[in-house]
Amino acid sequence: MQVTATPNTTQILAGFHALSDPIRLQVLELLRTQELCVCELCDKLDVIQSKLSFHLKTLKEANLVCSRQEGRWIYYSLNLAQLVVLEQYLSQYRRFSSVLPARSCQDLS
Repeated sequence: MQVTATPNTTQILAGFHALSDPIRLQVLELLRTQELCVCELCDKLDVIQSKLSFHLKTLKEANLVCSRQEGRWIYYSLNLAQLVVLEQYLSQYRRFSSVLPARSCQDLS
């Protein structure tokens, strides 16, 4: 069965791809409580700016973070609306599944 990628599907795929990297997850964790500039994120994560810029670009393309420029600094914040889209997508599996998990997959081995 072939599944056609709709714009919404494309955003969901981009979102889960963005969430698949530990550094990007750390960025989101840091942005949970406040907006931060690139230099603050670099300091807190102990990564160089070029590496962080790659990860921020991925998060931005997935629409998981927003950015705004103030002078020469770019500040990043969470885009909660897109995180809700991913959460709603996952909740469909829980809500509409006729099979309730009796045990975790780890219990089966």
